[in-house]
Amino acid sequence: MTRQIIDTDVAIVGAGPAGLMLSHLLDRRGLTSVALDIRTRQQIETTHRAGILEDGPARMLVEQGVSDRILTDGHEHAGVELRFNGEGHRIDFSESVGASVWLYPQTDVFIDLADARRRDAGDVRFGVTDVEVFDIETDRPRVQFTDGDGIDWEIRPRIVVGSDGSRSASRFLIPEARRKQFFHEYPYAWFGILCEAPMSAPELIYANSPHGFALISQRTDSVQRMYFQCDPNEDAASWSDDRIWSQLQSCVAGADGFSLQEGPIIERTVLKFRSFVQEPMRHGRLVLAGDAAHTVPPTGAKGLNLALNDVRVLADVIERTFAKNDYDVLDEYEPMALRRVWRSQNFSYWMSQMMHRTPGDEFASKRQHGELNTITGTAQGRAYFANAYTGWAADPTV
Repeated sequence: MTRQIIDTDVAIVGAGPAGLMLSHLLDRRGLTSVALDIRTRQQIETTHRAGILEDGPARMLVEQGVSDRILTDGHEHAGVELRFNGEGHRIDFSESVGASVWLYPQTDVFIDLADARRRDAGDVRFGVTDVEVFDIETDRPRVQFTDGDGIDWEIRPRIVVGSDGSRSASRFLIPEARRKQFFHEYPYAWFGILCEAPMSAPELIYANSPHGFALISQRTDSVQRMYFQCDPNEDAASWSDDRIWSQLQSCVAGADGFSLQEGPIIERTVLKFRSFVQEPMRHGRLVLAGDAAHTVPPTGAKGLNLALNDVRVLADVIERTFAKNDYDVLDEYEPMALRRVWRSQNFSYWMSQMMHRTPGDEFASKRQHGELNTITGTAQGRAYFANAYTGWAADPTV
């Protein structure tokens, strides 16, 4: 059958938050795009994910006309608690760096972006199959796919962006001889739950305890998300509700009497994580963005924020590329993106090693307490943590 042809400025392979945000930003610059995803919209928006938005991405979503729901349904957090030795130590972001973060699930970010693209008549195709990218080393790349009605299409863009997530196929379009992949595997994972219970605290709590790490987060007034450290091969289904609550309570217990609000557990999963970066992020007319190019452990809440920062930078670079009709301008994207990527990798790794326990290693636990005392007990330590956690809002060079 003859393929239907689409001419556009940018083909975006992957229509999660990064791909949709890029499509939206390009549209605001008068540039056209087609965004594709092998998942249906329903599949993406029913995959529940937590989310902390840094100061910059939260403002971008509001200022770019994507979402006012952040301001009504989100929760602004002006600080976070680091809990160790059975005591809580709050770091005040507003006092330290004059910034904040927003508790707003990634699922809701996706819904807002998908709604905005539909509102603005953006070309987004969910539930496609047989996606293939060709000729990225030429001046006219092609992307072929089959839509949900079985119709075959060919997109003829000037640039292809791979934003197809952590299982990216796009990253392998860069020749193996040019690819450099950097990995770090972690010896622990997170056991995550979603539960029906009131909030246990108004802001996030990161706990370092003899029983391991725990993160106490929130979702809504009546549904909460929590995590505790576990083995990467742990079987989530083997844990009863009572056993889960006992583990979580032991991770936050202390002389101050703090305890968690309990309730029915409605979801449980083991979240394995690692650090990964692929360089280069550009080859020919192909550019990578978001998890297709890098992933971070969730400890520092950087994954979604890095993806949104990538496309913020990339939209400007693409606009200049077309304005000058000079595709060498695309080379400006990678160093700007990687500066934040590697800084975020460092912060996520640092925070992970500071908060997670190594069983039987008493030296490591004592050293962690020294580090935590420095972070929470000095103005310089609090400022470093606050600036990094809120997205380096006080540092315009990042």
